[in-house]
Amino acid sequence: MSTVTHDIGRSPEPGPDGGPPSTTGGTWHVTWHGVRTVATLELRQRVRSTRWILALVVWFVVVGGITLLTSGAIGFLTGSGGASIYRGPLLFSAVVILVLGLGLLVTPTLSSTSVNGDRNAGTLATLQVTLLTPAEIVLGKLLASWTASLAFLGASVPFLGLALAMGGTPVLSFVVALLLLAALLACVCAIGLGFSALVSRTAGSTVLTFLTVAAVTIIAPILFVLTLPSISSDAEIRVWTAQVSNGEHVGSCHWETTTESVVHTERTWWLLGANPFVVVADGAGVAASDTEINEPLGGIRAGVRELRAGPATEQDRCWSASGQDASSPVAERDLDRSPVWPWGLGINVLLGAAGVVTAVRRLRVPQQTLARGTRVA
Repeated sequence: MSTVTHDIGRSPEPGPDGGPPSTTGGTWHVTWHGVRTVATLELRQRVRSTRWILALVVWFVVVGGITLLTSGAIGFLTGSGGASIYRGPLLFSAVVILVLGLGLLVTPTLSSTSVNGDRNAGTLATLQVTLLTPAEIVLGKLLASWTASLAFLGASVPFLGLALAMGGTPVLSFVVALLLLAALLACVCAIGLGFSALVSRTAGSTVLTFLTVAAVTIIAPILFVLTLPSISSDAEIRVWTAQVSNGEHVGSCHWETTTESVVHTERTWWLLGANPFVVVADGAGVAASDTEINEPLGGIRAGVRELRAGPATEQDRCWSASGQDASSPVAERDLDRSPVWPWGLGINVLLGAAGVVTAVRRLRVPQQTLARGTRVA
């Protein structure tokens, strides 16, 4: 018999005066041996499942097919010449967005049935009566589901490497993108684990996990747009402009003070900060500067930082036939260059931590508040 089976099969020693069994520690006592034991059991069960292997193969084929089609489309649109220097960053952005989007769809299913699925199958109680603490069971299941999600991410690395080989993408962006993607997948796994312990039905926990992911990915940006009227107000701004004749500015440019409606996005930009796409874009975006955007991730990064800065008090609206007046006195806007992604990642980590805490508290024995009809053995 393997070591894993032997460790789990041991009966805990009875407590003092014949009371409840005692463990090696409290609810939050954690050892690497205990976490590894649970994770090993979970992964062995997944490896035996042909559906998981089939999903991994489908993932590789889908990501690979879309990457190749995107590469061909980018090559056709950019043509030859100087525009070819943008092919690598464009493909890198496309693959990162694709992998993150698919990851947010697949990852919730890896952990949102981990606890209630075992409870319904009658196998969770077997773990709870061993020397394993609730924290070790939860962290072991989290490690297993995160490892499974990393397998999907690993299947995407060759296609990210293809974009890196095309040039124009710094190696640092490649590394940061992988690290942020892995961290966000871990957060989603933790959220799903919390709902799995909180809700008795597997379908309910899966739906709640998807709704939470949708809240930070879709609903929060929608709220940002809906709040724009409430954060708009009239304000005086200085405009560098000139008279317009036949669609062109004529005469010399001069300053004018005008009252216009401005949107104070510096008050609500944080609604976008927790978005996983914003987190990855701000950390791994490739752009020559905030005014010269070469690919989508860099555009998202510059856009969010622009929104965080709020409306400009001075604007240049004086253009010649050849473009903006080179002698404009309007200084280049001094945007806050500090990264946004630590704030967004922090929010996702807090959500994941809340899921882990919820799962540990729900696995404590004895548990006095279980839903009616919940199976415990």
